[in-house]
Amino acid sequence: MKVNAPAPVGHAMVELTEAEAVHVLHPRTIIAFQGAPTLREDKFMDLAGMYRKKKWIRSRIQGPSQFVLGLPAGCTLEPIDIPADSDLMFDFRHVLLYSEGMGMNSRIQKFKTAWITHEWVRMRFSGPGTLGILVTGDLAVLQLDENRPLYVEKSSLVAYPEKAGIKLTVYGNPLASQHMQVQWELTGKGPVLIQTGSRDPQLEDQLRGDSVIKRVLREVLPFGSIYIK
Repeated sequence: MKVNAPAPVGHAMVELTEAEAVHVLHPRTIIAFQGAPTLREDKFMDLAGMYRKKKWIRSRIQGPSQFVLGLPAGCTLEPIDIPADSDLMFDFRHVLLYSEGMGMNSRIQKFKTAWITHEWVRMRFSGPGTLGILVTGDLAVLQLDENRPLYVEKSSLVAYPEKAGIKLTVYGNPLASQHMQVQWELTGKGPVLIQTGSRDPQLEDQLRGDSVIKRVLREVLPFGSIYIK
């Protein structure tokens, strides 16, 4: 499977050889298809997939063919090669497609973590195969350390090793911890995948040329972010 996904353009092109097939979990993202009509077959998802993706239908596409996926603004499709012994656990919301033959297993999260994040299940995929991961911005890969924790903003974490130590926290001095989003603290071995799209509205305001006075007033006045444009 060959994936071409230029970041600024908002689409991805997927090319399949005759021996390849993929499952697309959001069929409506397919905006163009080139190949024999019989090479696309839509099927009902299982109940677990319907619940997690809020979708009823998935598409199986066989090669030789190519198709174009329309992506949300600011998002890119990143192909991830998954070996047979992979223990990465993914947020299923980020999975847009996967190659046929891959295994999927649900992993129930700890009650304390699930209560805070409202995320009861993560998916572990076994290969060999390829996942198509939809992320905001680009995908960054960081390596865990058993003694030095890695802190990742909660909404940016895409996947982490199943055996990693993980908990929700904040870090830094009191001022830092009071003004940051909730963070995942991770330790262990293996890669961590994060999406890199910026979520700092103050930075966006600054890039748009907002004055310092406006930015300060939005911070200090009640409902300043609503009334001061």
